[in-house]
Amino acid sequence: MRGFAQRSTVDEALAWLRPQWQRLEEEVVPVADAHDRVLARAIESGLDVPQFRRAMMDGFAVVASDTQGATAYNRLTLNVIGEAWPGRPFAGHVESGSAVKIMTGAPLPKGANAVLPVEETETSGDQVALLGEVPAEKHVGRVGEDIDAGSMVLAAGRCLRPQDLGVLSSIAVAQVPVVRRPRVRIVVTGNELLPAGSWPGPYEIVDANGPMLTALIERDGGEAVYPGIVPDDREAITAALTDDCDVVLVSGGSSVGQEDFVPLLLAEQGELAIHGIAMRPSSPAGMGRLGPRLVFLLPGNPVSCLCAYDFFAGPTIRALGGRSTDWPYLRKRLKLARKLVSVVGRVDYARVAINEDDEVEPLAISGASILSSTTRADGFVIVPGDSEGSGPGSEVEVFLYDR
Repeated sequence: MRGFAQRSTVDEALAWLRPQWQRLEEEVVPVADAHDRVLARAIESGLDVPQFRRAMMDGFAVVASDTQGATAYNRLTLNVIGEAWPGRPFAGHVESGSAVKIMTGAPLPKGANAVLPVEETETSGDQVALLGEVPAEKHVGRVGEDIDAGSMVLAAGRCLRPQDLGVLSSIAVAQVPVVRRPRVRIVVTGNELLPAGSWPGPYEIVDANGPMLTALIERDGGEAVYPGIVPDDREAITAALTDDCDVVLVSGGSSVGQEDFVPLLLAEQGELAIHGIAMRPSSPAGMGRLGPRLVFLLPGNPVSCLCAYDFFAGPTIRALGGRSTDWPYLRKRLKLARKLVSVVGRVDYARVAINEDDEVEPLAISGASILSSTTRADGFVIVPGDSEGSGPGSEVEVFLYDR
């Protein structure tokens, strides 16, 4: 057993990471599969939407000048010469003195330049009485009113929402260029661990970090690969570290204990750039490279694992997938109900609750194995390394777990 000779600062760890936050290559997926994917290139429309002038109301397509002066007390009459429906246009031409019954979305007939709403008309046989007037182009949708051909519809880097897929479909885009999702191998080690859902026997622990990391990776746009717990031996860990992936997250076996093989393996076979960080929790965290893979050493204690992921692995996965590296949490500035204590020289990840007065109550900044503290918490406060904390009434920035 040995301690850390020295610890890197959070800023030093991030300084090593940031140059490696390079977006992965693009791939093409069907538009139906593009939800929540990051657009790799800007999309321009190859057509106008709509491609034809259309009625915006149910009513009658008319020559606008034919309606001038029409009121409920001065009815003007036009001959109805046909009908227009969505997908079934009127084939003829509207001359002065005539009208075409038209439904919303139907192509405007040639010759017509306005639509008189049905509630301002009365029909009798093949004639329609006008009870109001309309100016030219009233209730008529123009060509390209929604989207003009040649215009940029969606910018590169956009995380595609359901309505974006609708727009892409409307401009006849069937295949979408998106950033490849980073493939993230989860390596959970520990001979005392059991798979999630197991009932533990004496001295056994059910794996909490595997399911938690899987959900975090998916939140951040990655593709989680977690085939199961890895035994605490060099061969099994080495095989897991060299899996086909972009990022490896190792949970457990990352400190400086007798059975903490991973830092030694990473130093021998790749690069152990950072090991030991001046933060609480997560001080045993580390990072490096093994071939093309970025490797993160996450502590086995669940809160430490969550904290190290959010500080280092999370923004890396988001960057590789073309997403923002900023914290993926809503933020609020609130006042402390009581003192939040820290120590100069380390960054603290302080779990907090928000009381009924909308004030911040510190829950804990220690107890790295107490995962339930994160479920009791409404969020967390980051206390920078140059601070001893803040007193009651001080305003702090709270990162909210619930979005």
